[in-house]
Amino acid sequence: QVQLVESGGRLVQAGESLSLSCIFSGSTFTNDILGWFRQAPEKEREFVAAVMWSNVNTYYGDAVKGRFTVFRDNAKNTMTFQVRSLTPEDTAVYYCAAQRGAGAPTAEHDYDDWGHGTQVTVSL
Repeated sequence: QVQLVESGGRLVQAGESLSLSCIFSGSTFTNDILGWFRQAPEKEREFVAAVMWSNVNTYYGDAVKGRFTVFRDNAKNTMTFQVRSLTPEDTAVYYCAAQRGAGAPTAEHDYDDWGHGTQVTVSL
């Protein structure tokens, strides 16, 4: 099992940038995948980004492609998620998740472990 703790969420203004972090610990593997999902009020949780162990392969949801960047530092057990040009539509709770690597990086149901989330609120 992998333990995940997110941080960095806060209130920002539209157009600003933000960096979210996820610290992971426990049983990790060289073929595991770390991902970010988000859930806005009254909406279903959606895939945002994912990164493989080696950082070679990354994946992004259509809503954030080109604005968000994800990378991980396995030596520091940290995954960082940099978000730019935020809009009110990015307001959501952002969750960090981990899977063993056997599933699809974008599929929520393939992730085994989840953090508790960090709130990002974007005002006009």
